[in-house]
Amino acid sequence: MKLTPTTSGVIVIAPTPFMPDGAIDAASIDRMTDFFVASGVTGITVLGQLGEAPKLEHAESVDVVKRVIKRAGSLPIIVGVSAPGFAAMRALSRDAMDAGAAGVMIAPPNTLRTDDQIATYYKQASEAIGADVPFVIQDYPLTFSVQMTPAVIRRIVMENASCVMLKHEDWPGLDKISALRGYERDGSMRHISILCGNNGLFLDFEMERGADGANTGYCFPDMLVDVVRLSAAGKRDEAHDLFDAHLPLIRYEQQPGPGLAVRKYVMMRRGIIAHDTLRKPGAALSTAAKAEVDYLLSRVARVDARARL
Repeated sequence: MKLTPTTSGVIVIAPTPFMPDGAIDAASIDRMTDFFVASGVTGITVLGQLGEAPKLEHAESVDVVKRVIKRAGSLPIIVGVSAPGFAAMRALSRDAMDAGAAGVMIAPPNTLRTDDQIATYYKQASEAIGADVPFVIQDYPLTFSVQMTPAVIRRIVMENASCVMLKHEDWPGLDKISALRGYERDGSMRHISILCGNNGLFLDFEMERGADGANTGYCFPDMLVDVVRLSAAGKRDEAHDLFDAHLPLIRYEQQPGPGLAVRKYVMMRRGIIAHDTLRKPGAALSTAAKAEVDYLLSRVARVDARARL
């Protein structure tokens, strides 16, 4: 099953579980994948920025991809293939698609500055991986320092038939979603799926602006599934009430640097993964930070019983 421009729901960003010594924790990959499937996600992204992809060797990356695909059954799997050069991107893309991936996600290198540079990069990337490989644009200026205007995104979409999705992580970015959907209405851009990241920090209003769902992590992806479902059903207050209960923890987990450690810590406490290890370089949460996360969990639990750990 390949990605299409009509993809919707929650495509969760999977962390890569590690043993305390830094080895890949295969058993936790299986348990995590089972949890995602049971949570009702519509897909899984592996080897994303918060999947610690740069810390893996190529063979390890392929092993992770194959294991998740085998375990996830019919769920589409997106593979992050961002790399400094097209050779490495091409190699991982080919191995991932041969293993049964649904598509790949490509982030821009931080050297791109102009619209022409950005559009040219994605055209060359598509040519490198093959025009038959569906790809996702990752628009995350907070991390990549590349500013993509709605107009340059439209250009990428119209110049590359294999571009099927935008992972929208601009901040603030609500008006960008409205602008892109406006291009579709006036016929200047074909329809693509827009799934949103940023830890789900603005998911409540992103859905109302025309997003199709979420493509992010967060330690309660099952909550993201519920918010997307409620919003799509027109149950605005219910969606916002549930989202608001989690917002302090979402904010805490969104911190650049310790955010992934927070996510892994809570996923470990929920029994989704066995260890909260980050592969080096990467530090565990301090005792004080863990206490703060535990306190936030206790507050979420007042509304959402899933946080009673």
